[in-house]
Amino acid sequence: MKAIVYEGNGDVSVLQVAERPIPEPGPGEVLVRMAVAGVNPTDWKARRQWPLPAGWQIPGQDGAGVIEAVGQGVDQILIGDRVWLWEAAWQRPWGTATEYTVVPVRHAVRLGSASFDLGACLGIPFLTAHRCLTAGEFMPDKLHAGALSDHVVLVQGGAGAVGNAAIQLARWADACVITTVSTPEKAQLAAAAGADFVINYREQDVVEEVRKIAPDGVHTIVEVAAAVNAAADVQILRTGGAVCVYADDGGSEVTLPIRPLMVPNARWQFVLIYTAPKAAKAQAVTDVTAAVAQGAIRVGEEAGLPLHHYPMSAAQAAHKAVEDGAVGKVLIATAEV
Repeated sequence: MKAIVYEGNGDVSVLQVAERPIPEPGPGEVLVRMAVAGVNPTDWKARRQWPLPAGWQIPGQDGAGVIEAVGQGVDQILIGDRVWLWEAAWQRPWGTATEYTVVPVRHAVRLGSASFDLGACLGIPFLTAHRCLTAGEFMPDKLHAGALSDHVVLVQGGAGAVGNAAIQLARWADACVITTVSTPEKAQLAAAAGADFVINYREQDVVEEVRKIAPDGVHTIVEVAAAVNAAADVQILRTGGAVCVYADDGGSEVTLPIRPLMVPNARWQFVLIYTAPKAAKAQAVTDVTAAVAQGAIRVGEEAGLPLHHYPMSAAQAAHKAVEDGAVGKVLIATAEV
């Protein structure tokens, strides 16, 4: 089979298309014939600095394909299932940027009739967004239609992959969704994703605009740039509200005022999906799968998430696009399935 492999940390030049034997699924694992691999920021960050315990790495946490074989202890009825994958390469060498990969069976989730492109977009962005929407003290543990019907959610950076996922999941759960963007073009994407209100933070005062919409403040903030937005976030949280920080865009340190956050019993929740509680991740997988089955998750420019397709031979360009901040989702086509 063909696989994208790197055998040492570095820039995109370490990514090479290589021939590898098709792996055998071990106990509790499934072999997946990949159709599409998603590329996330953690893929290039891992390529640059994460250790390679096996001496080599196939990148890609997310993807979609068809189960071809199962290992010991796994029901053979799963063979032939169309699935989406999550955390394929977390502390494992077998990622998704390959024609075949092996993953623990719980990391291969039935996709139903949804497209492989959609399946490859789910993993990290949607599980991260789910965690951000459920980690607050007064937020529900589960998402479903109506779960957030009395909640106001602010998504900082609504044109990003996690921002888009948060908007779609929050709207599915019937929240009032406010989002911020930096350009009119990104405003169109955020609106297409389903945001009720879109604020251009370069042209409008975010605190003023949010307070017009939600005088009592917002229940939770999905935060991509805490160092930049902390001062505003403090002013727009309602009592018991939470700021859920999933990235460090714009700075790696944040300063918070103590008393203005003590009074409302506010919470700052830092989110890295890889190390999130197992129960929270399991619930996220269940809820995201339900949203897909109900047709609540969409991809493509009409859903606010432009797709950028690359062949395996252009894996270096795909990683470079993500590293350079491509708007939307970068996908690598791994096979015709």
